[in-house]
Amino acid sequence: MKVLLINPPRRNELIGKNPAIVEKHRGFNPPLGLLYLAGYLEDHTDHQVEVMDAQPHDWTYGELAQQIRQTDFDVCGITAMTFTLIDVMKTCEVVRREEPEATIVLGGPHVHLFPEETIRQPGVDFLIQGEGEIAFVDFLNKLPTPALWPTVPGIVFKDENGKVFNGGIAPSTDELDILGFPARHKLDTGLYTSLLGRDNVITTMFTSRGCPFRCTFCDRPYSPVISGFRWRTARHIADEMEQCLDLGIREAFIYDDTFTVRKDRVHELCDEIISRKLDFTWDVRAHVNTVDGDLLKHMKEAGCDRIHFGVEVGNDRMMKEIRKNTTVARVIKAFRAAQGVGLETLAYFIIGQQTETRDDIDDTIALARTLNPNYVHFTIFCPYPGTEIYMKGLESGVIKQDVWRKLAENPAPGFELPVWEENFTRDELREMLVQCYKGFYLRPGYIARSMLRIGSLGELSRKVRAGMSVMTMRPDQKVFEQGFVSRIRRIVPGAPIDVYVGGDGTAEDKAHR
Repeated sequence: MKVLLINPPRRNELIGKNPAIVEKHRGFNPPLGLLYLAGYLEDHTDHQVEVMDAQPHDWTYGELAQQIRQTDFDVCGITAMTFTLIDVMKTCEVVRREEPEATIVLGGPHVHLFPEETIRQPGVDFLIQGEGEIAFVDFLNKLPTPALWPTVPGIVFKDENGKVFNGGIAPSTDELDILGFPARHKLDTGLYTSLLGRDNVITTMFTSRGCPFRCTFCDRPYSPVISGFRWRTARHIADEMEQCLDLGIREAFIYDDTFTVRKDRVHELCDEIISRKLDFTWDVRAHVNTVDGDLLKHMKEAGCDRIHFGVEVGNDRMMKEIRKNTTVARVIKAFRAAQGVGLETLAYFIIGQQTETRDDIDDTIALARTLNPNYVHFTIFCPYPGTEIYMKGLESGVIKQDVWRKLAENPAPGFELPVWEENFTRDELREMLVQCYKGFYLRPGYIARSMLRIGSLGELSRKVRAGMSVMTMRPDQKVFEQGFVSRIRRIVPGAPIDVYVGGDGTAEDKAHR
């Protein structure tokens, strides 16, 4: 068969509670899930596969339709996340209109959260729940024989009477090496960059799957997809790094949930990279409980440039409240250890979580300054579907209705993400978010230190633009506010949350609508 995998346009993405500058400057990452599917299909079948990423090209739906008309395919696969659901459904409409006979299959986190609601959306033929590489191959092989459809792991479909068949979650594999490498050669690698990148071209990478921690704001603990920690071998990861170098990619952001869960496997990977003399830069995400000085030093020697820690809150009471399973003292120790070996650090913080007070948020701002990382990322807490805190919010009445299920039933523009309005209003949280960003990034000492670490003209340009945006931040700043629209519209042209959505009446606005 001929298979087309699409990453939809980013025109109605629910951009969460990030400030406008984060959305403006974040750049684009390759659609790694689709690329893994493409690579596995190439390695294990004779099916022909193409990957289409609409986002870095800034395609409108009209332009997407033109691209689809130029592509011959039997099956179209699309990754569905709740944040991208509106664009996913619009993409289904375009595919159905341009290729009426094509089979449309959705995978991704959204489909196992809301399988019944998703399969009933217009244009959707099948869902694959769970990790999809192996299951998707089985699906393609059995697609011509309807009697075999129920035997496909993870499948969801409607029978001829409209009754939904749900085959459960496709089993995961512990042997991640067998999944191969993402087919990065299917896309123009030069399209992908980041504000944080040292180089002008970056990629993303996974070296493990799953997370053993049980934070209340994360969906991993209650996900029906196996979330226990599984990892790839050091040799396999180093082989992928060599493949990236062959493609002209010298830097990767490793997007594991928690890279350092097993210190022994990290040491083994570092030894492999060093023994091969790979000139490759990488950064990781880690929990402060899982690092020590020796590990961080070894990572630095092997090319690790930056480590991201999810700190989230600023005092021990709130750490316990969100089940972060650590303390402020451990956080400070981890940052000092990373900084001591020369790693850049990035700290994530969330404001407005359950029971949080203004004093707690003041502690968060103070801890951010104490840690003095190279970057901080503040965001307003949003209770996401599938998380413990979202379920508790519904039970307690802090969240008035099951808004995520309503979106799944009717993915229409205009949806506003929930916030935890227990102690603060939405507007108060926006004001505090601006205070957090300006209070950290506009310190003269921080600016001077950041300038000294810049390694290229491209990095300098990206950081200067971002810095100017921080200086002009306002609590009411929307991504599409008049005067801001011309600079941002190409990044998230139709995002309905915390943005100007009234339209300006121009021909361009009507075309986007």
